[in-house]
Amino acid sequence: MKVLFWGTPAFALPALRSLSEEGHVVVGVVTQPDRPAGRGREVAMSPVKQEALETGIPILQPEKARGDEFLAQIRALDADISVVVAYGQILKPEVLAVPRLGSVNIHASLLPELRGAAPIQWAIVRGHATSGVTIMRMEAGLDSGPMLMRVEEPIEPEESAGELGARLAEIGAEALVEVLALLENGGIVEQPQDHALATYAPKVDRETARVDWGKPADEVALWIRGMDDVPGAWSPLGMRGPVKLYRPQVVNETGGFPGEVIETGDAGVLIACGMGAVRVREVQPPGKRRMPAGDWVRGRGVAVGERFGGEA
Repeated sequence: MKVLFWGTPAFALPALRSLSEEGHVVVGVVTQPDRPAGRGREVAMSPVKQEALETGIPILQPEKARGDEFLAQIRALDADISVVVAYGQILKPEVLAVPRLGSVNIHASLLPELRGAAPIQWAIVRGHATSGVTIMRMEAGLDSGPMLMRVEEPIEPEESAGELGARLAEIGAEALVEVLALLENGGIVEQPQDHALATYAPKVDRETARVDWGKPADEVALWIRGMDDVPGAWSPLGMRGPVKLYRPQVVNETGGFPGEVIETGDAGVLIACGMGAVRVREVQPPGKRRMPAGDWVRGRGVAVGERFGGEA
């Protein structure tokens, strides 16, 4: 098929690469405009744009994927189908309908669960035992279109959102090429979603990722895993500023106020919660790289009795 590919982050790369590997022709890539990124806020291109440049695929970067001029541009590409993977904008019905076979999407949840922008993060934060991917036909509603294929995948006990996302990206790419083969042969059965069962996964941002130490330790650990690696769970540590926290481990420890450091060592930093405690095994102090928490302790980055929380 001739495919118009829509995507922005690294999560979309396995799907983009799988299309060419399976003999499909990617006639164009639509990705978000270059944006400031990183501590230096230098303008950076998206991972999907970088891949398209390296492989010579035509690139479109509209601020808004709508309007007569943009519609004319994508019609001129004469795609058979649009494939959308974490593009970053809601697409209008007239845009979705341009290719003769319409538009399909890889969504990183088992729809109708976790519709929305951050299904991987919220699956972990909410303590789900399983996740997965759904290939769906796109329509005007938010992730509400009929399903073409669902693939279930367990969430490992200490898995972070970043680790789960990497696995689901590969699984989604495999499911996509299978769905396209079935579409070519007319062998696909579309299954409507049960909208009464829908749940939602809103976008996460820096404020969402702030840790509430008053919660029980198991909830704090889920929060830290769910926000890893973007945007990264964080908490202010007095005058030292905001520290990002990773690789939590629940410990049945009592004592200490919520947010108080009650033990430090090579194994990490043990922090009291509303009930129990969490040992954080990796950190990213302000202006530093992500590192083992034991290295931070040896560098006198934190001491017993200090307290996370308070002002940002």
